[in-house]
Amino acid sequence: MRTTLGLLLLSIFAVACARESDLVVYVALDQVFSEELIAEFERESGLSVDARFDIEQSKTVGLVQAIVEENRAGSTRCDVFWNNEFAHTVRLADEGLLATYRPPSADDVPDAFRDPDGRWTGFAARARVLIVNTELADPNTLHGLDDLFDPRWKGKVGIARPLTGTTMTHAVALYAELGEERARAFWERVQSAGQAGDIAIVTSNGEVMRKVSSGVLAWGWTDTDDFNVARENGYPVAVVYPDQAPDGMGTFLIPNTLCILADAPHPDAARRFVDWVLRRETEQRLAASRSAQIPVRAGIPHPEHVRMPGADFRAMRADYGAIGRRIEERGEELRRLFVR
Repeated sequence: MRTTLGLLLLSIFAVACARESDLVVYVALDQVFSEELIAEFERESGLSVDARFDIEQSKTVGLVQAIVEENRAGSTRCDVFWNNEFAHTVRLADEGLLATYRPPSADDVPDAFRDPDGRWTGFAARARVLIVNTELADPNTLHGLDDLFDPRWKGKVGIARPLTGTTMTHAVALYAELGEERARAFWERVQSAGQAGDIAIVTSNGEVMRKVSSGVLAWGWTDTDDFNVARENGYPVAVVYPDQAPDGMGTFLIPNTLCILADAPHPDAARRFVDWVLRRETEQRLAASRSAQIPVRAGIPHPEHVRMPGADFRAMRADYGAIGRRIEERGEELRRLFVR
């Protein structure tokens, strides 16, 4: 009886604590990079934030599914979704789950990184790049997608399975850039090479980075934030911004996105948080952090190792809304291919 009563009191206490939060934020940006900013917002605003972070294996997909299921059940908990990419944010917008809000702090964000209907705003991008172990490969000999299949790198090159996170978003973008037939043929070739052991298909970009850093792989696809962690840790690594030839597609940029849920329980606090995060100071902070995020706005101070599109490399011309609207369809095709 005492045990039952104790459990009941603990449950009541947990619910009461949850209700004390002024704001609930779901965060797909790695906790090590986002938690400090959220804590700073709490100190400056006086508001308490209940932050739910993703895990490396499920990445954005798990948080998006939670948002969808909460909405279906009529029990939305999340006020703000801080996504580390855009495709699933577009999906949520198209399903009518996001509120319209045009934060004044983001007036100078380029239109390419903003939803025309004001449902989400992009900022602080990462680039999809090649991380190279300079003791095993010369970065000057690597250029882009097709290098994955070069016989020189048989068994020594890696890519994350394109079912979650930025690798999935990149995969979907390739359908838009290369066309249906070429993109499908590319991913079928990757899957076949993975089964043959010619390409290491691993669980995440972080795992690619760790295998390249340790010399298990010579090079692989990852994001600029993972590369920068390896660089700062002193590993013998270099970065290649792919597909920079005059006729190449350019390097794919993936911005963070912020959005407010249409049924947000705390809409006023949500708007305060979004305004605060979307300041120019945040992009500057994220550029200077270990995540080395790329500012989407011009004129924001950044370290020398953070390369800027236009000035330091050519970015892929991407229609983020169009890519996001195909994420479910393309994701299903990729799951049929890579889940056997």
